[in-house]
Amino acid sequence: MNLLFNEAKATQAAAQLLRLRGGRMSYVKLVKLLYLADREALIRWGRPITTDHYLSMDEGPVLGRIYDLIRNEPPPNSVKMWGKFISVPADYEVHLLGDPGTGELSPAEQQLLAEVFAQHGQKSRWAIVDYTYGLPEWTHPDGGARTIEYRDILRAAHKTEAEISATEEALESLALEEHILV
Repeated sequence: MNLLFNEAKATQAAAQLLRLRGGRMSYVKLVKLLYLADREALIRWGRPITTDHYLSMDEGPVLGRIYDLIRNEPPPNSVKMWGKFISVPADYEVHLLGDPGTGELSPAEQQLLAEVFAQHGQKSRWAIVDYTYGLPEWTHPDGGARTIEYRDILRAAHKTEAEISATEEALESLALEEHILV
């Protein structure tokens, strides 16, 4: 069972990164920075920021639902918040249309997004793509897409099997609670 995608939180996370970049960024770079932040949150806290699912694609790992939102293909049951605050791509870039706030993001998540931006935000989109090719959980999908599981990321971070199982159980419980409450 997957966590329910929180479009509001994902939009706020993307908006924070866009603000740090002056309000405009290559959408490839944005997706990579969000992936790196989610990955680090999962490793540190056992829970991602965006609650998106991960895919290995030809240009490295991506967040599947956010990738769809950028391509203007919102997921089913979407609140369609993304399109109110983040533009459709033009010349491979997106920009802020407004401020979605930060109410869904914890202070720790906001700090982590700032850390990821400080580490990778000045790199070109292609330098970040090259960097993500080196992540152990990414496998070349040969033109398609392959799922990256939480377990793959946690293993790549050298978590023990006990730590991985505990994280998966906690996320499974959270997902079950979310599905019951919806």
